[in-house]
Amino acid sequence: MRRRACPRSVPVRYIAACGLAAVAASACSVTGDAGPTPPSPSGKAAQACRTLHDALPEKVVGQQRGEAEPASDYTAVWGDPALALRCGVPRPARLTPGNEEYNPTTEAAEVNGVSWMMEKRDDGYRFTTTERAVYIELTVPDDYAPEVSPLADLSEAVKRSVPKKKS
Repeated sequence: MRRRACPRSVPVRYIAACGLAAVAASACSVTGDAGPTPPSPSGKAAQACRTLHDALPEKVVGQQRGEAEPASDYTAVWGDPALALRCGVPRPARLTPGNEEYNPTTEAAEVNGVSWMMEKRDDGYRFTTTERAVYIELTVPDDYAPEVSPLADLSEAVKRSVPKKKS
């Protein structure tokens, strides 16, 4: 999480403005960026996500695992800016027939036996597992280029914890 504080040697009116701006989550915020929004899987999906949460590595691309805010068995973060994982997310629109974003030939990468759909975003990539009983999403900021690198550190835990979809 990024933490920024107001400058120390500034006029009183700047400090007052900074205090008001903090309420509006501006650059003077001391809480930093919010963590990933926890999904709400249930049943077997929730159990698989809890198993994955316990199996996730302490480091991904050399970044130490942190505490996601809000804390959840369905999210995990590493580094700053955060690599953010969410387990139990809904099926992506690109993989949903009938959705206008549906694309059965969307780009994917197989990493250590786990297939990940790739979506370029303004600030990096979002990867979502395919062929697994539960959808897992990993958001990777541009700072970690090549953005596919974290998948190598996570795929083994996914493979052990989340079963493949039944055909």
